[in-house]
Amino acid sequence: MRLAGKTAVITGAGSGFGEGMAQRFAQEGANVVIADLNGDAAERVKADIGAQAVAIEVDVAKADDNQAMADLAVSKFGSLDIFVLNAGFTHTNMSLLDVDEATFDRVSNVNMKALYHASKSVVPIMEKRGGGNILTTASTAGLRPRPGLVWYNASKAWVINASKCMAVELAPKNIRVNTLCPVAGETGMLKDFMGEDTPEIREKFKSVIPLGRFSQPRDMANAALYLVSDEADFITGVALEVDGGRCV
Repeated sequence: MRLAGKTAVITGAGSGFGEGMAQRFAQEGANVVIADLNGDAAERVKADIGAQAVAIEVDVAKADDNQAMADLAVSKFGSLDIFVLNAGFTHTNMSLLDVDEATFDRVSNVNMKALYHASKSVVPIMEKRGGGNILTTASTAGLRPRPGLVWYNASKAWVINASKCMAVELAPKNIRVNTLCPVAGETGMLKDFMGEDTPEIREKFKSVIPLGRFSQPRDMANAALYLVSDEADFITGVALEVDGGRCV
């Protein structure tokens, strides 16, 4: 059991990559706080995992919601050892000039400002405990951008840089900060990434992935498990490409 006795908070854990991480962490002994904007989805994942999990409806763009999920981890399980900022939002694949301001603000608040809010809630708890792990979900789009997703790409590049900066500043507190950079995956946002979900467009997207498929929740879950485990206790500030070779 690689995470026995530890408690993880995972945002966006009601589906997709976040759900995969929650399931995998629980298999390895962790208690898990399932945080998601969709409360029913969070409850479904909690019910599937069982007594090791608790669910909470959270808008990561709100400071009070971030504090609530951190407090829930401590009150329910007595600790907060791992925090995974996985929730994300994208605009539809389109010209950068056609993205309206409200959508731009939502992309910024969910993908960027959420890390600011979460840090203010999570870091003091980890510091008091003598250390911890923060894992952010960025994207290959933050490293090798595609056209049509300019503002989303930029937000993920920001996450990568912010996470590296945090890793340096928080290292003396024994808090490690790493990032996962998945290629497009079979999640609810895939249609938005592509602009239109057709077999032809799917093949176009897969054609730039050397291993020939989209990412799956298990790919992210296994990479996340390693980075938050004690096996990676000398790894911080890393942006790990989980991308089938897309960024090569």
